[in-house]
Amino acid sequence: MGTAAALPSQILSQLQWRQEDITEYLNTGIRSLDHVIEGCPRGRITEIVGSASSGRTSLLHSILAEATRLGEFCAVVDTTNSFDPVSAEAAGVNLRALVWIRCNGDIEHAVKAADLLVHSGGFGVIALDFCDLSRRATQKIPLSWWYRFSRAVEKTPSVFVVLETEPSAKACASLVLEMRREEAGFTGLRPFSRLDVARFQAHVRKPPRPSPAGFSAAAATGG
Repeated sequence: MGTAAALPSQILSQLQWRQEDITEYLNTGIRSLDHVIEGCPRGRITEIVGSASSGRTSLLHSILAEATRLGEFCAVVDTTNSFDPVSAEAAGVNLRALVWIRCNGDIEHAVKAADLLVHSGGFGVIALDFCDLSRRATQKIPLSWWYRFSRAVEKTPSVFVVLETEPSAKACASLVLEMRREEAGFTGLRPFSRLDVARFQAHVRKPPRPSPAGFSAAAATGG
């Protein structure tokens, strides 16, 4: 009799190759971008980086709008009190399903607030906004905190989004999007001209993709 046949079925089942968990995604709400990346991975860290007015906030609003449309609760940790609920609502975000935490420029407060949110569970999207902080300030965050976030969020269906100028999470991030503003449309005559719409490009830095995805957004949604 062969060795395999002599083993109990329970042991044989444990010897089978372990199947990898299937990653689920939340659409960004931008069709051209979702076609490239499938959306933001749940249970993972997504970094959205770029300079001011590059489209970071516009993309975040679209992600929040998609999540709240699905009936999910979301949270924004607003480090420098720059989140604009009016423009977020105009972009389709259901503010009744949004927790907004203002940190008055205290980066330590922001990191601890995000940690509590991740470990509490129940959120479709948790956004940590470092957009208006200096690169020097975000570099002071120990790498151990990013590993802590990564381990905590992988046990949840949440999308953990970090907005900043340059990537900080390094290997802990599963998706890194670099935003750039391609062009802008103005109405009226200077100095009273008004920015109505801007076109942005999202370059996928991790995992690398050969070509960017472009999209347009109302200028009121910010950077």
